[in-house]
Amino acid sequence: MDTWLQNPKPVPKRNMELLTDDLLAGDIMLLWRIQFGTFTTETWFTKYFEYTYGIDAPKHLKTLVEKGYAIIETAFDSLDHLNATMKMNVLKSKGITGLSKMKAADLNQALHDHFSEKELASHFSIRGYKLTPKGEEILEQYQDIVDRHPKKNL
Repeated sequence: MDTWLQNPKPVPKRNMELLTDDLLAGDIMLLWRIQFGTFTTETWFTKYFEYTYGIDAPKHLKTLVEKGYAIIETAFDSLDHLNATMKMNVLKSKGITGLSKMKAADLNQALHDHFSEKELASHFSIRGYKLTPKGEEILEQYQDIVDRHPKKNL
């Protein structure tokens, strides 16, 4: 950050050109991140959204949801973002026993059997984001933006 402040570089013009539905390249990159299935309401936004793509990522994410490109998952749909210990603690709150023998799928089934969506939602705040068909379509349409984004060498 200090290096950037001493020698600031403008956001590339191509990243600020409006796309379909007034989206920007940074919006496409947000959709790309969401499609991996690991993006949640608690995900940290990397600096490249601001410095490379010139967007306020949290604000743009809200807009993507409002425009129907992504949805915030329900508590049940977000269970894959909880570990087994967290799931057991939720079940223990209802006095469910025999949890130590349960595997992840069994814990999920027990949660479905003993909780309503509203009850479950009150036990944890993390929610996943998921692309809608509209989001998948626009991501595919602008694959070139994803292709030119620097990727980690794995």
